[in-house]
Amino acid sequence: RHPQYKKPELLATGPNQVWSWDITKLKGPEKWNNYYLYVIIDIFSRYVVGWMIVRRENGELAELLISETCSRQGIDESQLLIHSDRGSPMTSKAVALLLSDLGVTKSLSRPHVSNDNPFSESHFKTLKYRPTFPKRFGSIEDARAFCQIFFNWYNTEHYHSGLALMTPTTVHHGAAGTCNRRRQAVLSRAFEKHPERFFNGRPKVLRLPKEVWINPPSK
Repeated sequence: RHPQYKKPELLATGPNQVWSWDITKLKGPEKWNNYYLYVIIDIFSRYVVGWMIVRRENGELAELLISETCSRQGIDESQLLIHSDRGSPMTSKAVALLLSDLGVTKSLSRPHVSNDNPFSESHFKTLKYRPTFPKRFGSIEDARAFCQIFFNWYNTEHYHSGLALMTPTTVHHGAAGTCNRRRQAVLSRAFEKHPERFFNGRPKVLRLPKEVWINPPSK
């Protein structure tokens, strides 16, 4: 479809290797009054590492968010790749210079190809399909308060189907192994007490994927 642009094939085998970021509009109290939600998500753990809500799309604001998020996550030079679509804040000179200074590799989606940034798209869908998500926010403060609650729930309480039903916090902070050992111990005790309830034999916990791709290469 766009032969002049190479399809991004990005692999993460652990947290803080590949981040995806994007911007979505949140409707304000009046028509044509929108706020802009910037979200950075780790594609391996699905953990939201950084977010902000502002009144406009702007490369300098994106630069500030990325810089603060990298500092908070302790990102080292050449450790991280950040993927995004080709919106003006993503392709801005400010963001490009920042990523170069931080030693972070930049990756961009192909133009008009929505599935090149699937993790951000899926995350925004989770946000906007929440039963409590309003049609409009009364103010930017209302939007920030709502998202503060949402991101806390998403990171710490949401048992993600793509994470073997663990929370993003559990995976991002390296507790997946401990979580699964505890789950397996509970299942094993239940099996030993009532093996007749388990028609397929001894139950096993779901396993966390060892690798996560954006556009895996064809086998």
